[in-house]
Amino acid sequence: MGSGAWSTDVYDAADRYRRATGASAFSYSDSGARVVHPALDPRGAVRESRDSAEHPQSTPVAVLFDVTGSMGHVPRVLQAKLPQLLGLLLRQGYARDPQIMFGAIGDATCDRVPLQVGQFESDNRMDDDLGRIVLEGGGGGQMRESYELALYFMARRTITDSWEKRGRRGYLFVIGDELAYPQVKAGEVSRLVEDDLREDVPLRQIVDEVTRRWDTYYLLPAGSHYSGNRRVLDFWRDLLGQNALELDDLAAVCETIALTVGLGEQAIDLDQGLRDLDRAGSSATGTVSKALARLDGRARAEVSELPASRTTGRGVVRL
Repeated sequence: MGSGAWSTDVYDAADRYRRATGASAFSYSDSGARVVHPALDPRGAVRESRDSAEHPQSTPVAVLFDVTGSMGHVPRVLQAKLPQLLGLLLRQGYARDPQIMFGAIGDATCDRVPLQVGQFESDNRMDDDLGRIVLEGGGGGQMRESYELALYFMARRTITDSWEKRGRRGYLFVIGDELAYPQVKAGEVSRLVEDDLREDVPLRQIVDEVTRRWDTYYLLPAGSHYSGNRRVLDFWRDLLGQNALELDDLAAVCETIALTVGLGEQAIDLDQGLRDLDRAGSSATGTVSKALARLDGRARAEVSELPASRTTGRGVVRL
């Protein structure tokens, strides 16, 4: 629910312990688990990002990734680079009171664990949620996964004070390399989420619902089975426009997410963000610059349309 504060020291201590003992950061999955962890079970669940005295201006950030086939290594990359993501969001001030939720997507037509959804967290419990994800590695082999089911959950099973109190959308990142199914199937929703739908929901309708409350991005990374596939990219650009992004290096995913949030919050422009990456010693500058160039152009256009009195001393807008 977003209480507490992230500690790199706690993260580093846990990492050193795992290295010393040979333990895995994904011990639940690597132990052979093939059922959803109770903490990530979407059945009857609601995920909330709430304000508190500790975090009065919560900014929800949801990261959902495909764990089928060649995408199964994505959460391991995210877990290893989590400090960089939090460092940029917190220390560089890209977002006020960020609360991050991780989840995983499979194929509801054939996988045992097709949807896993953690809670929004401000502290090291987000790392715990990553470690509970089952890396099933399944999928149906038909160039489709159940992204639409994850979008349904985000549209109808999340509550954020950012939206309820301030009318501000959260940030949703879907990392994958395939197409969604054309409909949210009522039977799958009943089985996996426990909502009673009278009929299937068309994909376009659920995308419209989710983008009303979530600034939604699809990231297609290099190294996945369908990376560079025009059919996949065109499919998602038809749904999300320029928010469907290509990454030529999977290792840049955390930096891409952080700078996308910073651009969306109008805390930085792309040049400032890239300088921050350089100062942090990141090797992702080229990948992030290429991926986000069009988003930065949009942000600049939005700033130019606002009265000068609404700009900050850094020449950007905080809404």
